[in-house]
Amino acid sequence: MSPIPAALVLLLLAAGPAAAADAFRVDGLPRGETLSIRETPDAAAPALGQAPPGARLRGFGCTAETPSGLTWCRVKAGQILGWARRRYLSPE
Repeated sequence: MSPIPAALVLLLLAAGPAAAADAFRVDGLPRGETLSIRETPDAAAPALGQAPPGARLRGFGCTAETPSGLTWCRVKAGQILGWARRRYLSPE
């Protein structure tokens, strides 16, 4: 068995925590509103779907490196995989 190159070990360690899914619940929306799941982390991006208040989403990391400077998270709601504003996601 050959040893694993150090660069590969570092890459795997760095990717490990990012690959883990977080659980979020949709929270803090104005009354009667739903959370848009968007194609890219931008409010002008096409909406792929909607999540109602209280819906449980799987999260795959968040970023503030967006056109608006706002924080968005990569989420999965059912079969929809897209981006949602972090402001409306509460950790579970």
